[in-house]
Amino acid sequence: MFAANFEYHRAGSVAEARQLLAAHPGAKLLAGGHSLIPLLKLRLAAPEAVIDIGRIGELRGISNGGGALRIGALTTHAEIASSDAVKSGAAALAEAAGLIGDPAVRNRGTIGGNVAHADPASDLPTVLIALDATFTVNSPDGERSVSAADFFQGMMATALGEHDILTAVNVPAGGGGSAYVKFSHPASRYAVVGAAASLTVAGGTCTSASVAVGGATAVPARCASVEAALAGQALSADVIAAAAAAAGGDLGDDLLGDVFASGDYRRAVTPVYVQRALAAAAERAG
Repeated sequence: MFAANFEYHRAGSVAEARQLLAAHPGAKLLAGGHSLIPLLKLRLAAPEAVIDIGRIGELRGISNGGGALRIGALTTHAEIASSDAVKSGAAALAEAAGLIGDPAVRNRGTIGGNVAHADPASDLPTVLIALDATFTVNSPDGERSVSAADFFQGMMATALGEHDILTAVNVPAGGGGSAYVKFSHPASRYAVVGAAASLTVAGGTCTSASVAVGGATAVPARCASVEAALAGQALSADVIAAAAAAAGGDLGDDLLGDVFASGDYRRAVTPVYVQRALAAAAERAG
């Protein structure tokens, strides 16, 4: 199917993109295109205008400073997966980026487009919630920061307003170990269930834990029961297994299901992937 007719505009800067958004109510931003173009072709989205921000240089790149990684919104998945700074400072994010789609998708798709689309089966939202990331948003009222926990508000729904532009993702770097694992759909490679864990260990004891699960609910779920079970514990295999067993209960009652995997199935396999993510994160945390 072909997309409905729309006006095409290419922005050369964030300021120009904002002006174009103001001049074209309901316009959609185009970054890498892997989220928006399928929606246009299926006519699930039919904006009067599309604003291409894919060539705005100020929205690209990875920098490390002040204990945090700043990742420009147009940074591709391939760039994140191969970045030494991300591998050492936020290993789970590098892992997740390397598991997205195929090489063509990873070399074109962007972190900003991915999280703004907020697909519940996507990998990056789960990781960014577990890593307590924040999002830098440029809006008509100025720049603001939104936590990952507040950014994702529902299935394909975020805190971005009509005239907002996501410019960067900020991720705390170092201080522990993190990991991401998933059960991939064999055709789409989206997450049927994805688990991200971030652990801090001191003197052999877990001092903090952050665990999130995606693919099973409209918004990635923080696993508070798992986190509480790990606090103050030595991260032995038995402790990790016992903590992970509680993960299914943290998903709530409104689980996603489809012809490939029911909600009950997703709940049942969640502890398996949480345990795997915790074991990998514990090994990295020392």
